[in-house]
Amino acid sequence: FDCNYRERLVSYSASRRGSASFVHLFRLNLIIMIKMNALVTFVSLLIFVVLAHGADETCSAGGQGCNQETSEAWGVAGFDSLDALLKARLSPEELKEARRIMYGFNAGDAVREGNITAASRSLAHEKEFDLQAYKFLAAPEQMRAPRNVKVGLIQHGIVLPTTDGFPEQKQAIFDRVKELIDAAGAEGVNIICLQEAWTMPFAFATREKQWCEFAESAEKGESTVFLQELARKWNMVIVSPMLERDENHGDTIWNTAVVIGNNGNVIGKHRKNHIPRVGDFNEATYYTEGNTGHPVFQTVYGKIAINICYGRHHPLNWQAFGLNGAEIVFNPSATVGALSEPMWAVEARNAAITSNYFVGAINRVGTEVFPNAFTSGDGKPAHKDFGHFYGSSYFAGPDASRTPALSRGRDGLIIAEMDLNLVQQVKDRWMLRITARYELYAALFNEYIKEDYTPQVITDPSLEG
Repeated sequence: FDCNYRERLVSYSASRRGSASFVHLFRLNLIIMIKMNALVTFVSLLIFVVLAHGADETCSAGGQGCNQETSEAWGVAGFDSLDALLKARLSPEELKEARRIMYGFNAGDAVREGNITAASRSLAHEKEFDLQAYKFLAAPEQMRAPRNVKVGLIQHGIVLPTTDGFPEQKQAIFDRVKELIDAAGAEGVNIICLQEAWTMPFAFATREKQWCEFAESAEKGESTVFLQELARKWNMVIVSPMLERDENHGDTIWNTAVVIGNNGNVIGKHRKNHIPRVGDFNEATYYTEGNTGHPVFQTVYGKIAINICYGRHHPLNWQAFGLNGAEIVFNPSATVGALSEPMWAVEARNAAITSNYFVGAINRVGTEVFPNAFTSGDGKPAHKDFGHFYGSSYFAGPDASRTPALSRGRDGLIIAEMDLNLVQQVKDRWMLRITARYELYAALFNEYIKEDYTPQVITDPSLEG
């Protein structure tokens, strides 16, 4: 959104002045120029310029959705995100109703905005990242105190070109992520999750093996040591999705998430269960399906799990974490708009509803261009990038509510304060565990995996004619 262009100001800001539309005002000026004398025309044009200048001042002050570096390639009608567009275009009452329909209600209202200190807002402006905060409420209980925890998600792009040296690329990402984690720590975040393979470009479509140099030990690698210090500094649990080198088993590589405790200890790790074979996303050149099951990690702040990227397309993968008692499930991802964006706003929210837990969905941002062109056997010409990673990280609650999303193109930190009592309250209300028929599902799956399985299909006799 380029605040210096009056044409765009007219087009995008029609409802920012109450019921008056800049488009209508511009048309009115044209009519006046034709029908009225020059003096009236001059006054009318002066009014228009003053109003336009006022919008410029709003933009330069950092109003939501107004980002002078926003690219036409990823903006939504010139705004950072769909949510920023709606907030700019709708009145508070209209926005509330739109969010009720789109995002559901939590405790009788749209998910409330949380508090952010002035210092953090200033830092976000200075360091150029999107910063948002929200709050999920639960009903007061007589027998249990609230179990409030602050959870954060970080999305970011690569910092240096993929043609730069690998150590320099990695260090630049470390420096950027430290700024974002420090911002989260200053806001009192207890648990934070980074995006899939956060230490590197998402190079897994290139099929070039030099990118394996970014792999490291999950327990003792450079990224784990780096985050352990920050975990201790902020008394924070950190989930670190990274490329693992398993030194104990032939130096094989896994797509892994490491869970670092608030004392800086490594609680455990989980390896990606489902590997995509869709277009450019054919990652089996580097690693295979994980072997860690569906672990839930008991931390000082609650029970958490990680459903890495492509696993979000598999409902049973989500459900298994719920059966093991997860209260918060993170979905660190790397996905592009042309492939998955229509699904993005639905899948994590649906999982939160059907499995009765909170979900944090994280996606990286930016377009990563690689030195050499690659193809993916899909008929498309050779190309050097996946497409645009559209960010849009958000939280979803077990009560069908969700937050707005972060920017489609900027680095960002989204924080949600949540009362984990809501998990049990929703379970008691909907009784999905009690009404489920696990014995039926188990019987079906036990038959399905057999070589001689016959689908249970009842055919209309008249079709057998």
